[in-house]
Amino acid sequence: MNFKVENEFFIYADIFFSKKPIIKGFQMENFMELFVPKSEGEYQTVLDWVDEQFDKKIHPNTPEGKKLEVALVLIKNYEDQFYPIPLPDPIETIKLRMKELGIKNQDFVGKIGSKGYISSVLNKRKPLTLEMAKIFHKELRIPAEVLLS
Repeated sequence: MNFKVENEFFIYADIFFSKKPIIKGFQMENFMELFVPKSEGEYQTVLDWVDEQFDKKIHPNTPEGKKLEVALVLIKNYEDQFYPIPLPDPIETIKLRMKELGIKNQDFVGKIGSKGYISSVLNKRKPLTLEMAKIFHKELRIPAEVLLS
């Protein structure tokens, strides 16, 4: 792509970003062509552009707002690929959720097994089975994805 460029104009791979450049006589303000970031530098460039758009308080129902929304999806995609967040430990999640809801081991007696067996599972001495995961999912509303990880 050949552009006649005046003023401050920076080219980062497939992204064009400027502070009021003049391209072939056409005045543009903060023009950005969206692309899928494939490197840390490209990712950082898109993040910087998004920060500037937030500072401008772009309204979501405008063309700029829709472009910002697409940029946020591209950022999330990059972060999911290069900075994945691991799922929490299933047993620790069960313990935390039980504490939050005020549920005790004895509340699962009869549904899962004896109080001692439940204690063994929660202390990782016995494995968490698929049947137990189903019960904890239903009773504690923990996503199955977490319990089966």
